[in-house]
Amino acid sequence: MTDLGSGWDLLILVIVSFIPALIYLGWIRGTERYGKEGWGPLLRAFVYGAIFATLTAAVLEAVIVYAGTAVSQNYPGPEFVFLNGNSTAGAFFLVLVIAPVIEEALKASGVAAFRTSFKQLADGPVFGASVGLGFGFFETFLYGLGAYLVGGLEAGIVLIIIRSVSSVLLHGSSTGMFGYGYARSQFHEGGPGSWSYYGVAVGMHATFNALASLAAVLAIAGIGGFANDAAGYLALFAAIFFAFWAIEHVRSIIQASDYPALLGAPIHYRPPGGARPPNRR
Repeated sequence: MTDLGSGWDLLILVIVSFIPALIYLGWIRGTERYGKEGWGPLLRAFVYGAIFATLTAAVLEAVIVYAGTAVSQNYPGPEFVFLNGNSTAGAFFLVLVIAPVIEEALKASGVAAFRTSFKQLADGPVFGASVGLGFGFFETFLYGLGAYLVGGLEAGIVLIIIRSVSSVLLHGSSTGMFGYGYARSQFHEGGPGSWSYYGVAVGMHATFNALASLAAVLAIAGIGGFANDAAGYLALFAAIFFAFWAIEHVRSIIQASDYPALLGAPIHYRPPGGARPPNRR
């Protein structure tokens, strides 16, 4: 096990985690061509996702796992096995259900917190992606720190790079989808409400986690060796492909939402307080 013997190592892990997320944020921001948001509000949304949402999610998930494990031990039986954080079923329940539900809810709270910054429909997915990328950055740093403590600086950097091209993008895209639905509820738009898009975000998150867990599933099924190694690489590439597809889908939504504004179409905004300013062109 490696100790945090060098402040430089810690700084390297922070930088390697932060730079990809910042590049993605600039990429998403550049997708919105009309009324592009300033860096200040987007970085504040990024910090909200990185600090409040990530740390709160970690605490809530730890409490739920602890409580669930206690319940399963006090009431042994197959109906409670998925609550046991020390069991295989409990681990998968955490990854596929608990984590997506809690993390997407906390990231969604960040979108709602910045709703007064929305000037047009396209701002919703932009702010959503900003919150999600912040969450992805700090979560990736924490995972990299854990790998560093076990295997050294190289192990930490490798894990951070892998997560930067997969998990970070997933967090940005899933919350970007919620941001789009939430913005539609704030503007005069028809269709599904923000709760439906929260379900989409949870589904995206759970799907990504399921893809990333393929090798673990095969190992539990007793399939090891070359087949398991091949499945691990396949799962990694599938998760990366899904993450890039998802973020491209969010970018296409931003472009489509931005396009009417580029043509000078009126923007009908309904602020949460009820007051309604004149239409913008």
